This record gives sequence, C-alpha cells and structure tokens, in this order.
Amino acid sequence: MTTPPMNPTPVNPPRTHPPEGQAPYTAGSAANASHPSTPQPAGAPPEGPQKFHPTRILLADDHALVRRGVRLILDGEPDLQVVAEAGDGAEALALARTSSPDLAILDVAMPRMTGLQAARELSALHPGLRILMLTMYDNEQYFFEALKAGASGYVLKSVADRDLVEACRSAMRGEPFLYPGAVTALIRNYLDRVRHGEDVPEKVLTAREEEVLKLIAEGHSSKEIAETLVISVKTVERHRANMLHKLGMRDRLELTRYAIRVGLIEP
Repeated sequence: MTTPPMNPTPVNPPRTHPPEGQAPYTAGSAANASHPSTPQPAGAPPEGPQKFHPTRILLADDHALVRRGVRLILDGEPDLQVVAEAGDGAEALALARTSSPDLAILDVAMPRMTGLQAARELSALHPGLRILMLTMYDNEQYFFEALKAGASGYVLKSVADRDLVEACRSAMRGEPFLYPGAVTALIRNYLDRVRHGEDVPEKVLTAREEEVLKLIAEGHSSKEIAETLVISVKTVERHRANMLHKLGMRDRLELTRYAIRVGLIEP
C-alpha cells in the first residue's frame, strides 16, 4: 500500500466569473443575501431603489430678484424643489390650489394680501400645508402673528442663505424654526413682560379691518375698496372709523404710517 505524501500540493479551485452585468462576489455578500432588502412602499416597483420625492415648495414674494435668489438656494438642495412662484398673497392662494405644495414660504409684506393674511387663509384651506414666513423684519409682534396665522417658522432674509434650508427641513419634520438670536431676544422680552404682569401682545385690528387698512394705505378710494372686498362703501367707511378710534388716529396719513409700521405694506 502506497503511503500518501506528507505535504500535498494544494489544488486551487477553478476561477469563475460572474454572469455579465452581475456584481462580483465581495466579503459579506453571502451574509447579506440571507437578509431581505428593505420593503418597497406601496406602488413602488418591486426592484430597484426607492423613488425619492423632494418637498414641493410654493414661494411668494413681490420682488422677483428675491424670489430668484431664494429659488437658487432651495433648488440647489436635492430634497427641496420650488414648484410655483407668486408675487402676492392672493396669487399664492390661487397657486396653492393647483400646484399641490407641501410647504409655502411667504414674504410678510406683499401687495393685495400680505403673507400673514395668506398664511391664515392657507392654514384654514389646507391644514396639512407647512408654512414659513420670510421677512426683513426682526420684529416680535410679527413673529407672534406668524405663529397665530399657522406658520411654523420665521426666517430673516438677511440670513436666508444660512437658515432657510434648515428651516424648510424643520418645518417638514413638524418642528418650529426660529433663528438663534431671535430666540434669545424673544425669551428675554417675554420674561420681562411676565415680570411686569404683561402678556403677549394681542391683535388690535380684526382681519377684515386689516384688509381695509391695507387697501387704504395703498391709495385706493372707498369705492375701489368696496368693489375689491365685495362690501358696501358705507361698510368701508365704518371700518375706517373703527380703526381710527381703536388706534387713536386722526386721518388716512396716520393709518398709512401704521400700515407700514406693522408690515401690511412696504415703505
């Protein structure tokens, strides 16, 4: 009987090549094969990567250059997409019905209808729509009005290139957003008010009075205001008298100055 050699020469298995189009074997691939891949959502194809849907954004600002700059910031992100642009609040309302946005970014001060007015309407008409206010005004009252109108964030135009993208993502996560400096100022101011027995400032004018005031400040006559709002001239005059009384003012000029100060129109 022949004794086998003590150190047999190892025999290498024949080299195989994967079929064309198939990735070569790598460490861990066998283990991975035993675990099923992440289930695809309903309606997605059975194989291949999951389809990605960026956040659809409605952008409203009465300055075309501002819209262009903001759009460049947002469209540069893979998860954000501007699908509609509006030049005022009324146009934003109309576009919200046709463009199906997930998020609306509204300038505070716009002609015909302000961003705050539009936010109130959008919140009522489209409860699932997230809203951000974009403004040049570092103003406490505007911030509280924005929250009351249904906005989940308040972003200054001066730092939009730094904060807007994160504000959009926070809004879509259901989280509020406010730039850090304003948070500190608001908390300090609020604590000062509480210490002195004061409360968060309430609105002075009704929503209808704001609409009338805005049109007055834009130079419209009582007849034009009545036609725009589909009310009588007498009702317009009554609203004007009520506003003068509430605000302690005397004439149209003082009303216009007030409208500028609270952001209903721009100077």
